[in-house]
Amino acid sequence: MKGFTQKVTPFLTFFGQAEEAMNFYTSIFENSKIVNVTRYKAGEAGKEGSVMHAVFSINGQDMMCIDSNVKHEWTFTPAVSFYIKCRSGEEITNVFKALSDGGQVHMPLANYGFSDKFAWVDDRFGVSWQLNLES
Repeated sequence: MKGFTQKVTPFLTFFGQAEEAMNFYTSIFENSKIVNVTRYKAGEAGKEGSVMHAVFSINGQDMMCIDSNVKHEWTFTPAVSFYIKCRSGEEITNVFKALSDGGQVHMPLANYGFSDKFAWVDDRFGVSWQLNLES
């Protein structure tokens, strides 16, 4: 649509793990930080102290997340993933180790022909990540 000027921001829905996930992601990636956290207060719809809404940044890419107070039948799926371009073999190895710890590896870190080093993992929260070594 012409005139569309709004930024697209990923939004992650967690069930009691939003803060842990934000801290985890911002500890892995350079130039990352938690920007803002709003918590549920006593008497509000969510569990007191849990994340009502938060913004965090991974290397300049803003992301939002919540601890949903409504239980859903759905969760994260590898059909939608975050694609990360890594600058060095050391970086991709470290990111792969961190994200795959407690998660599920769909494609181990290897040469698949289209990339010298590539991996696809779901982290321990179920969020899917594709990691590629830039040539």
